Amino acid sequence: MQFDRMIGTTRVVNASSVGMPFGEPGTYCLLRGPDIQLRRTLYDFSQAAKRVREADYSQADDFAVQSVLTPPSEEKMLEVFTPFELRP
Repeated sequence: MQFDRMIGTTRVVNASSVGMPFGEPGTYCLLRGPDIQLRRTLYDFSQAAKRVREADYSQADDFAVQSVLTPPSEEKMLEVFTPFELRP
């Protein structure tokens, strides 16, 4: 999940993922310069899923569906990871 936030006086930035996003399908990245720019880029999801399925990978079909075509929502992943949240 992309984010750019301050925790106290520390800036914490996560670019997210090119290949395993949470939320809307796409590639997520950031541009770092004088400031941080969070970016999302669309691509041909059907073609990408087809290429994943053609790979020599035992879980290729599951990956194509769950990470390329219909990645989990941010809400679902927050539900999964919240129990592991670090607290002061």
